[in-house]
Amino acid sequence: MKLIKRSENYSERYNQIVQEAQLAENSSVRWCMVIKPYGFAIRENIRNILDAMFKATWHVNAYFPLFIPKSFLSKEAEHVEHFAKECAIVTHYRLKLNDEKKLVVDPEAKLDEELIVRPTSETIIRDSYKNRIHSYRDLPLLINQRANVVRWEMRTRIFLRTTEFLRQEWHTAHASKKEAEKETIKMLNVYSDFASNYMAMYHFIGQKPEHEKFAGADRTYGIEPMMQDGKALQAWTSHNLGQSFAKAFDVKFMNEKNELEYVWATSRWVSTRLLWGLIMAHSDDNWLILPPALAPIHVVVVPFFKTQEELKEIKKYLKPITKKLEKMNLIFDSKVLKKYKIKIEIKIDEDDQKSPWWKFNEWELKWVPVRLTVGSKEMAENKVEIYRRDTQEKVLVEINDVAKKVEELLYEIQKNIYDKHEKFTKENTFVVNDYNEFKDKIEKWFVLAHRDGTTETAMKIQDETKATIRCFLPNDEKEIGKCIYSGKESKGRVLFAKAY
Repeated sequence: MKLIKRSENYSERYNQIVQEAQLAENSSVRWCMVIKPYGFAIRENIRNILDAMFKATWHVNAYFPLFIPKSFLSKEAEHVEHFAKECAIVTHYRLKLNDEKKLVVDPEAKLDEELIVRPTSETIIRDSYKNRIHSYRDLPLLINQRANVVRWEMRTRIFLRTTEFLRQEWHTAHASKKEAEKETIKMLNVYSDFASNYMAMYHFIGQKPEHEKFAGADRTYGIEPMMQDGKALQAWTSHNLGQSFAKAFDVKFMNEKNELEYVWATSRWVSTRLLWGLIMAHSDDNWLILPPALAPIHVVVVPFFKTQEELKEIKKYLKPITKKLEKMNLIFDSKVLKKYKIKIEIKIDEDDQKSPWWKFNEWELKWVPVRLTVGSKEMAENKVEIYRRDTQEKVLVEINDVAKKVEELLYEIQKNIYDKHEKFTKENTFVVNDYNEFKDKIEKWFVLAHRDGTTETAMKIQDETKATIRCFLPNDEKEIGKCIYSGKESKGRVLFAKAY
């Protein structure tokens, strides 16, 4: 296959990476995907780390139905308006064979109430909470579920946007407005921790404008990393739902004053879209790049051998190294998971039908961070050749120092990937005060600019440039200025970008 450079066709480059790294493929079911084992292994690592983070913050796992009564979705007006066009609906519960022996819908099996295939779980979960919450002593209720979600997408792309996708979603209930807001921000910061320390992504973080918030929420906060084509990826959001869903489903509790009150709720989620983000943020013209924290395999050993006897000798030579590495754990900086251990995974490629150079290419496509190469020459010198995928540097190391060197490299590679993304993002984020300059820079990059705070101005800018407000900057970065579009007073800059 001809390798397409990112500068030539970034979109097609992504498709090549997904295909050649054997991450996923399009399904025979239109608009859906098949996640292959290597792609699913990355997702499992993401899921497992996030799961540990949520348990460390006192959340617990549960599961709720895939099917939602149509009337549930209709109870929250803003919510149903947003999701109505994306819903898949079950109208009958049985098929039958007709006279021509073909499967058809049985007209006698029509459901009394149509069921919506889960586009999101706020409604079905609030209905369940109604039966579980009675007193302030039952709060807070902090629940996470792993689920598949269906949204009828017409323009799909593997990992980014498919009709069915996988995600983790958290739904909490609280006794006060203050507590719900605290939970929303706390879990946003958990996401930020994960993005920085495990996904190696530099990002902006802040509140979404009113017209960009989740349907039915009081406030939505998000994390916005830059992809290599200058677009933003909305990969993490955290929503303060206020009391809207509680009122829709009559979820009340007896507070400490012995008064009935509606609960205060939050929700948030991450999905298989994170795999899209990993690829689009980090991968280079030499294929996939994965932070070691999320890599399914950390070290691949490619032995040079012609006979099985030679292979046995190499494996015997390497045994002290592999034993040391198998006992090692990686612990990356994290405010939430200070001692979370990631076991170093090693693969020895014993395939005798492929040349070492074929194997080099194959493992580079899948982006194993570190490669060890050993043959008779290295054994004679009591050394091992170590290759790091991110910089493509090679070095000969004494065999007794290999395990320590590999451990050091994995930490260095993780930091290097983050530093590279931070540098790229900062170099391509521009502070502008003029609308003409804004239109020039926003064509490809992030822009920090003043706006007057009205939805009308935001929509006009979007219509003219296709750029949207990704988030407000934190309070400590506020400054008074004038809107680049209307010239009216602005209380602070916001982040603009084109987005996926």
